[in-house]
Amino acid sequence: MATGSKLVIVESPTKAKKIGGYLGSEYTVMASVGHIRDLAQPSQVPAADKTKFGKFGVDVEDGFKPYYIVDGNKKKTVSELKSALKKADTLYLATDEDRRGRGHRLASGTDAQAESAG
Repeated sequence: MATGSKLVIVESPTKAKKIGGYLGSEYTVMASVGHIRDLAQPSQVPAADKTKFGKFGVDVEDGFKPYYIVDGNKKKTVSELKSALKKADTLYLATDEDRRGRGHRLASGTDAQAESAG
């Protein structure tokens, strides 16, 4: 259950520490440490889904629906972000301007409901 807190997710731990110092205790600032998921390689697609997603990690017959996987070394980060998200009422995704698409992948990788700020 949410406690009225605000969660801010940035990309780097250094930025999380710095921004957390500016925002104060009513915000929890965490780092995703870059992107947390990516399109699956053919060898990573389960056998049952190989026909649809196997060649590109994208179902070209169903509106180019992607098949994402969370990298093994990011599973702990995703778990921590999801746990923090359950306790927050508001989520702010503060991605770097030079990394287009990361905010969307981050939000959907953590099951977050996010609104665009601009």
